[in-house]
Amino acid sequence: MDSSWAQLLLFANLLSHAVLLIGATWCIAVPSRRIYPMERANGWYFAMWVLFAFVFIGNPLFVYLDWNTGLFPSSLRFWLAIPMVLLGAGLVGWGMSTLGAKRTSGLADELIAEGPYLLTRNPQYVGDFLIFTGVALFSNSSVVMVTHLLTALVLLLAPFAEEPWLESHYGDDYAAYRLRVPRYL
Repeated sequence: MDSSWAQLLLFANLLSHAVLLIGATWCIAVPSRRIYPMERANGWYFAMWVLFAFVFIGNPLFVYLDWNTGLFPSSLRFWLAIPMVLLGAGLVGWGMSTLGAKRTSGLADELIAEGPYLLTRNPQYVGDFLIFTGVALFSNSSVVMVTHLLTALVLLLAPFAEEPWLESHYGDDYAAYRLRVPRYL
C-alpha cells in the first residue's frame, strides 16, 4: 500500500472506525444521551450509516491492496476462512430477511424473536463478525487484520449501546427475551 491515495483511504477508514468506536462508547457510558439507536431517521442516523458504509466498502479494498502481506501465508487459512465467511453471510442474510429492511436499519417498531433471533439476540452482528474475521484470515493482510478487527470491535460493542434502548422501548417483553436468548452465541 505504497500509493498516497491508498494511505489516504486507510487514514479515512481508521478515522471512521474511531468515530464509530467513540460513538458506541458514548452510547454505552451515557445511555440517557445516546446517539444510537434513534427513534427516527435524523442527522446522527445518516452519519452513522455513512460511516458504516465507508468502512464496509473500504475494508474489501484493503483486501485487494494489501493481499498476502501478513504473517500467515499457509493455504490452511483458506480452509479456515471460507467456512467462517459463508456461515457469517448466511447468518446475516437470515437475520436481514427475518427483520426486513426497515427493522434492519433500526427504524421499525416491533420486537422480533423468531428465526435466527431464537439463537442469538444479534445474529447480524455475529454474522458480520464471522465475515470480517474470516476475510482478515483469508487475505493474510496486516492492514486488513487491523481494519477488520476494529470493525469487529464496533460490532461487539453495538449491542451494549442498543440494549438499554431496547429494554426501555419494549419493556418486559425484551427483558424476558434477554433472559432466554444469549447476546451473541
